[in-house]
Amino acid sequence: MPRKPLEFSAVRDIASKLPGVEQGFIHGAPSLKLGGKLLACPALHKSAEPDSLVVRIGIPERKKLISDEPDIYYVTPHYSKYPMVLVRLSHVDRASLRRLLRSAWTFGSAKKATKPKSREVGRRPSSR
Repeated sequence: MPRKPLEFSAVRDIASKLPGVEQGFIHGAPSLKLGGKLLACPALHKSAEPDSLVVRIGIPERKKLISDEPDIYYVTPHYSKYPMVLVRLSHVDRASLRRLLRSAWTFGSAKKATKPKSREVGRRPSSR
């Protein structure tokens, strides 16, 4: 049975305890970012249910979450092409949300760490 949904302030409180998480805005809505990339924000697309949260997470983990708890986690065709999961804030508890945001942080940190380093600017390879 649905209960009073958690609010974005609860998401912000949990995520603020994770290193490097910054508050920002996306399309006028509050968001949480890690290394300039989206970590979580309210679901804004019309395909999402009201009181849903978008969390950036790996697609394999998204599939597992939806399979294990489809009443909490879901995805719509709009979001399916991105590494994101939708969360029904009226169904998720704080402990589950904390685990999800920690997983999202790990996913975002791993993506940042595996980014190729840019080449040095201003140096040309020697032609000798």
